[in-house]
Amino acid sequence: MWSSLNEWLWQDRFWLPPNYTWADLEDRDGLVYAHPQDLLAALPLALALVALRFTFERLVGLPLSRWLGVQNQARRPVEPNATLEKYFLLEGWKPDRPRIAVLATQCGLTLRQTQRWFRRRRNQDRPCLTKKFCEASWRFLFYLCSFIGGLSVLHHESWLWRPAMCWENYPNQPLKPALYCWYLLELSFYISLLITLPFDIRRKDFKEQVAHHLVTIILITFSYSANLLRIGSLVLLLHDAADYLLEACKMFNYTHRRRVCNTLFLLFSVVFFYTRLVLFPTQILYTTYYESIANSGPFFGYYFFNTLLAILQLLHVFWSCLILRMIRSFVKKGQMEKDIRSDAEESASSEEEEHPQLKNGAAQGPQAAPVPWICGAPGLVAFGPALWRQRGPHPGREEG
Repeated sequence: MWSSLNEWLWQDRFWLPPNYTWADLEDRDGLVYAHPQDLLAALPLALALVALRFTFERLVGLPLSRWLGVQNQARRPVEPNATLEKYFLLEGWKPDRPRIAVLATQCGLTLRQTQRWFRRRRNQDRPCLTKKFCEASWRFLFYLCSFIGGLSVLHHESWLWRPAMCWENYPNQPLKPALYCWYLLELSFYISLLITLPFDIRRKDFKEQVAHHLVTIILITFSYSANLLRIGSLVLLLHDAADYLLEACKMFNYTHRRRVCNTLFLLFSVVFFYTRLVLFPTQILYTTYYESIANSGPFFGYYFFNTLLAILQLLHVFWSCLILRMIRSFVKKGQMEKDIRSDAEESASSEEEEHPQLKNGAAQGPQAAPVPWICGAPGLVAFGPALWRQRGPHPGREEG
């Protein structure tokens, strides 16, 4: 059964243009071609990147955050309460007012005391600034090294400046060792991102990020197997061009260097729009849609590859809309306040906004005694202005 499935999967018509077979891509006369089994090396390399990442964050990222003055906000621990803790873990992290009143009665607390308990419990689960900084510093290092490495690999190649050259003599294009190493490293990194998802800060665009990583992994794997390395390398380079600027922007925001953060964010926006909304559709999508079949007819791989690229472009449009909203708010207010995807740490004033009856000591419950008003300072978030009240299914969600 496995043999039959394997034979069906690797049919020539799925992966190669008409009139070509896998025999045409066998190594010969000193020429080496891309083979799908070469990508198996990405699995152990991804595990090595995971180990390297945690080592980097512990030995480099954490000391660097302290040296740059990144400070975690002090959080008051919640008082142990089995009833409230059970509800928090099983039912929801942000109950509505009627449910809070019921819980307050069950626990013998005032409405305000119960509200405060949930607020502190939510803040307790939110990630600290040093963790955000360490994650951003690791991604900044990788994206910067990958972008520089990609430029060094491609700067002398004709297809970097003329994407139509990606289809010259396709698929009879020998594999270059430097391109293979860079390709393998990129694939390993995106696999490592999926492996570390349970340990990373959960973001509000979590589903879009997972979709992006999965599409990227499939694109890299398919493009390598079908010997589409030239066009695949251009896609990788365009993405790396803006990603390291975004991570640098986050790092400076965590260190309270607002001017540098704002400047980097505007620079990132320009690069992002130019690479993802101008170069990607006009150069990459155009050449894959039209020029790729100029000398051969369409085949399954043509439709599959272009579908994945179209999904990637839709994700670009989605993130571009978020960036435009941040820029619009920046123009109005003159500063970046908050990432629209971030979840700010709650202060006691947030309770008054959601429950006006709590203001001025209007506590309700079985023990309606005055309760001290304890205010917490707003937590720092990633970058960009706040555009709406943040909500999400879990208090640990952040985009930083």
